[in-house]
Amino acid sequence: MKGGTTFFFVTDGIHAALEAAQTAAAGQDISVAGGAGTVNQFLIAGLLDELRLHITPCILGAGERVFDGVPAQRLERVSVRAASRVTHVTYRPVR
Repeated sequence: MKGGTTFFFVTDGIHAALEAAQTAAAGQDISVAGGAGTVNQFLIAGLLDELRLHITPCILGAGERVFDGVPAQRLERVSVRAASRVTHVTYRPVR
């Protein structure tokens, strides 16, 4: 992509994806993108340093939901930014 962003799609699990991302990032920050299923897997494994949710007032249909099947989490809200059609909320795990 313009600016040097690269996307890799990994199908053999979150641990393999994280390892590949860490190798490719060479010490830089990593962003994991995905739907609720991906977020839930990383939450269950305790592998997220930060969770960014982008909340919109529209219903896309039936499907997976964030936090379904995830044990109770201790998350600290670190920022909230509202725009006309979306609210961005950032959390960090309390460890």
